[in-house]
Amino acid sequence: MNARDLTLSEQLAGFVANTSCDAIPAAVVHRAKRHILDTLGAALAGATALEARSARAVMSVGSHGNVLAWGTEQTFGARDAAFVNGVAAHALELDDSGGCDHSGAVVLPAAFAALACTERPVSGREFLAAVVMGYDVGRRVLEACGGYSPHNGRGWHSTMTCGVFGAAAASARLLGLDAAHTAAALGHAGSFSGGLWGFIHDASQTKRMHTGRAAEGGLLAALLAKQDVSGPTQVFENVWGGFFNAFAPDTQQPEALLADLGVTWKIVRCSIKPHASCRSTHAAVDATLQLRGHQTDLDLDKLRGVHVRLSAFVNNMCGGRDLDKLASAQMSMPHAIAAVLVHGHAGIGAYLEAQRHDPRIAAVMARVTLEVDPTMSDLDEPVITLSMADAEPRSQQVLVPLGDPRNPVSDADLAAKYRVLAGMTIAQVPMNALETAVLDLDNLADVRTLMPWLSGDADAKPVLR
Repeated sequence: MNARDLTLSEQLAGFVANTSCDAIPAAVVHRAKRHILDTLGAALAGATALEARSARAVMSVGSHGNVLAWGTEQTFGARDAAFVNGVAAHALELDDSGGCDHSGAVVLPAAFAALACTERPVSGREFLAAVVMGYDVGRRVLEACGGYSPHNGRGWHSTMTCGVFGAAAASARLLGLDAAHTAAALGHAGSFSGGLWGFIHDASQTKRMHTGRAAEGGLLAALLAKQDVSGPTQVFENVWGGFFNAFAPDTQQPEALLADLGVTWKIVRCSIKPHASCRSTHAAVDATLQLRGHQTDLDLDKLRGVHVRLSAFVNNMCGGRDLDKLASAQMSMPHAIAAVLVHGHAGIGAYLEAQRHDPRIAAVMARVTLEVDPTMSDLDEPVITLSMADAEPRSQQVLVPLGDPRNPVSDADLAAKYRVLAGMTIAQVPMNALETAVLDLDNLADVRTLMPWLSGDADAKPVLR
């Protein structure tokens, strides 16, 4: 059959199923290893969060299997494990961004769960290829929706709506599905898609569930395809019931789905987060850090105010001031700025219950004003102006925040982040062994040998909330 006779999903599926490991550039493989390590660290720490514990409690009812919930000693069936690990990976807002958006927390839980659904050994090289495919497909679907701000601006949460396709692609690759069955998996994934930004208005914890649902749905889509359950081959076509017509009717760009396929690898555009907050606050954090300078004890009594000029899109997403829950605090730009001025950083330690309810945080947040600039594009970075009583006001705009692929976190800083997070639930010996193995994953004979090192004691730790 001529390629032009194949539907969009069939062409994409052929790429996922038939691309050899050797076709993936070494630099892309290196990026994948960094993102795998980063996601595992985020998930191991996230296993202590309230949302992750709740997910495990729900899924433990009637679930039987041998797939580990990372950072614990609990095991689940493959689908339930994909869900609980997906929730844990996103629970502390420290997972990567810039893919579907949170690709690591969607693709990795599905991929590891898929390993339990096949009897054949899966080499590290093959696992890396599957992860790269998952990142690629999830991002391509988002770009074909018109991009992040148009799609999310309509109220869809792309981590779930588009991420489910990435999870399906990675799972299909690991299950050894051919192109036709992979296309069926993508077809199923379209009907498993969903996820709304409604959580933003009342600090609900639903956002943390989206990564788990996308991971679970993608794995289920691939498992159904493996059992010869047919999926719609026209899921991306201009037909009634097509994904883009339903989810992006006014902004769709279907040609982006296949543009530069195998040439431009989407994982290379993803960010690794140094701060424990929504990615849209990171430039503000970096700017405030620069304005604060190296002062170890900032005199907050001299703070007159912090003025933030930002886009309407970012204001709607991150302009809230509700600190009642960890989830809402991590979406708040005023809190992120206050955390830097009070605590000197915006790491997870600045977001825990005691720290965010420090009276100094409330006092500083009261001096943070947000002004929407109608000339700013949706994703333009904010301008921060710091006014102190003993100095002239100073302004800073960070155009490329730390963690962006154009301003990457170093390998050493990534390893340090991983060790802090992983060390919250697993001992030093398995923590070091896991790091070494992931960074040498392309030489590993069977990825399942990693599993024992992911066991931990999250259930015995204090609840992060």
